[in-house]
Amino acid sequence: MPKLTIEGVGSFEVASDTRLVQAIRDQGVDQLHACGGKARCTTCRVEFVAGEPEKMTQAEKDILAARGLSGCRLSCQILCDQDMEVRIVSRFEGSGRKDSGSPVAKEMEPQPVVWVTKDS
Repeated sequence: MPKLTIEGVGSFEVASDTRLVQAIRDQGVDQLHACGGKARCTTCRVEFVAGEPEKMTQAEKDILAARGLSGCRLSCQILCDQDMEVRIVSRFEGSGRKDSGSPVAKEMEPQPVVWVTKDS
């Protein structure tokens, strides 16, 4: 099982191929995920301290480029398939939102999922 370390929270074993956004939420972290994990809103941003995956979904790549974001990744578009350490960027507390976001599906969305290398 991969080990997930959340800066300021702790380290946890996670079931392989769990979506990172869900693994973070399962540890009680109030990370935002306004669009429900569909790579539309970018509120589930994380910064990698270690173990950043080399692949990403085309949906993640497109929305990060459209918003001009760099140095971060979308936790809704990452599968826990290796050890990783992350820093949470957006949290519910202090956000002014009515809730942290819509439920996140177990399977990656949006379909069809197209994997690309993060630097291509």
